[in-house]
Amino acid sequence: MDILKLIGRSKNLFTQDILLNESKIKEIVTSSSFLVIGGAGSIGQAVVKEIFKRNPNKLHVVDISENNMVELVRDLRSSLGYISGDFKTFALDVGSLEYDAFINSDGKYDYVLNLSALKHVRSEKDPFTLMRMIDVNIFNTVKTVQQAARNGAKKYFCVSTDKAANPVNMMGGSKRIMELFLMKESQNIPISTARFANVAFSDGSLLHGFNMRLNKNQPIVAPNDVKRYFVTPKEAGELCLMSCLFGDNRDIFFPKLSKELDLVSFSDIAVKFLQEKGYQAEICTSEEKARQLIKYLPKERKWPCLFNKSNTTGEKDIEEFFTDTENLDLNKFENLGVVKNDLFVENEKIKFFSNKISRIKKAGEWKKNEIVDLFNETIPNFNHTETGRSLDSKM
Repeated sequence: MDILKLIGRSKNLFTQDILLNESKIKEIVTSSSFLVIGGAGSIGQAVVKEIFKRNPNKLHVVDISENNMVELVRDLRSSLGYISGDFKTFALDVGSLEYDAFINSDGKYDYVLNLSALKHVRSEKDPFTLMRMIDVNIFNTVKTVQQAARNGAKKYFCVSTDKAANPVNMMGGSKRIMELFLMKESQNIPISTARFANVAFSDGSLLHGFNMRLNKNQPIVAPNDVKRYFVTPKEAGELCLMSCLFGDNRDIFFPKLSKELDLVSFSDIAVKFLQEKGYQAEICTSEEKARQLIKYLPKERKWPCLFNKSNTTGEKDIEEFFTDTENLDLNKFENLGVVKNDLFVENEKIKFFSNKISRIKKAGEWKKNEIVDLFNETIPNFNHTETGRSLDSKM
C-alpha cells in the first residue's frame, strides 16, 4: 500500500534533514543505550526501527501489549536482522510494581523515549477511561522522567500532540497538562518533545480501520467535513528521533507546514484507498443501507461507504502545531520546526491538579464533569465542548 500516495504526497517530509544529519545520528546511536517505552505501538515501532537500524549499544523496549511486541520482534528480524548490541523487549505496564523492579535492576540508559499514551479522543467518553488517560499521559510520564533523572539519563523524550496546542478535547488537554509537568521536570533532566499530525494507518486510527473493514467485509465510514495533516509511521519515527537527539532542553519539534504537507479529508483518502484495492466507492445515505449493500456490492468491485458530517465530542476544526504566543525556530532544519521554551514553571497549577486528582481517586468515584471542570481550571482557554455523542455511538 502506497501510504504517501493515499495522503496526497510524492515524497517523505524529512529525507533532507535526515541525510544532512545522518553521520551525527549514527555516531550518537551506535555509542548509546536506549529505553523505548510504548515501543510496540505504531509510533513506537517506527522509533524502534530508526534506532535499531543504526546498531545501538543497547536497546530495550517496553510495552503493555505482548502481541504487538512479538510482531515488533518478528518485523525487525525479518527486515533488519540483528544488531551487535543488547536488544531486549519487556511486556510490562509502566504503572506497575514489575516495571519499577525492572528499572531498579538496571535503569541505566542514555536516552529514554516515552511513546506510551492513550491517544484517542474516544477515551474521554466515560469517566473511568478518562482517568486512565490522565494516569498514562500525565502521571506515568512524570514517573518515568523522574526515574530517568535519578538514573543519570542524558535525555528524556516524550510525544505530545498537535491537539495540545489550543486543546478542545480531553486527550489534547491531558497532553497540554503533561507539558506543564515536563516543564517542571526539565530542571532535573534535559527534555524534548514532539507535536505532529495524524500518523496515517496507525493502529486504531480511522485509516487503519479501512483495512479492517475490508478484511471483515464491512462498509467504510468516514467524515467528509474533517481535514487533517498526515505523516507516515516512518516520518513519525524520524521526527521523534531527531527531537530526542538534537532537541535542546524544553524544545518541541513539529513538521513545518509547506506545500508537501496539506490537509486531506478522511473521505477523500477512503475513496483513494478503495481505488488502490480495486474498488469503486459507492456512497450510501444510511448505516442500514450500507450494511445491506455490503452483501453483494463487492462482487461488482464496488464498496459501500457512508460519508457524513462529524458531530462527536472533541473534534477540532483545524490542527495546530503551535500557538501564537510560542517562540519558533524555523531555520535550524529544512522541514522541522522547533518551539523554543524558556523555563516557566507553574508550581501552583501543578500542585493543584495533582492534589485534586488524588482526592477524586481517594473518594473512589467521580463523574466526567468533575474532571472537565478541573481541566478548565488548569488550562487557560480550554475550549472543550460536550456534544453528548461519542465515536462509539455510531458505525
